[in-house]
Amino acid sequence: MNVTVTGQHMEVTPAIRQYVIDKLDRIGRHFDDVIDVSVVLNVEKLRQHIEANIHVQGKDLFAEITHEDMYAAIDGLVDILDRQVIRYKEKRTDHRQSALKHLAVGE
Repeated sequence: MNVTVTGQHMEVTPAIRQYVIDKLDRIGRHFDDVIDVSVVLNVEKLRQHIEANIHVQGKDLFAEITHEDMYAAIDGLVDILDRQVIRYKEKRTDHRQSALKHLAVGE
């Protein structure tokens, strides 16, 4: 899983970069087919805005969040992405299971 962390109107410190990477490891544990993750951190006065794009096999997932605290925003973003990845994984496996059932019934 390739992780790209960029900052707009701010410098991405090694501590923030490592925190983002550590939190995104949770997504990698749920789903192995994550190819690329792009995270953009943006600071606007007192608001921290974070966007993320996840490229998985067959689909791109997007999430964004705005919060007053950068670390809380990162936590919230990873929660949203984790739910999206799990939902995508379940849909993908359900389609495979139903296709296999149709093949078994047709025989």
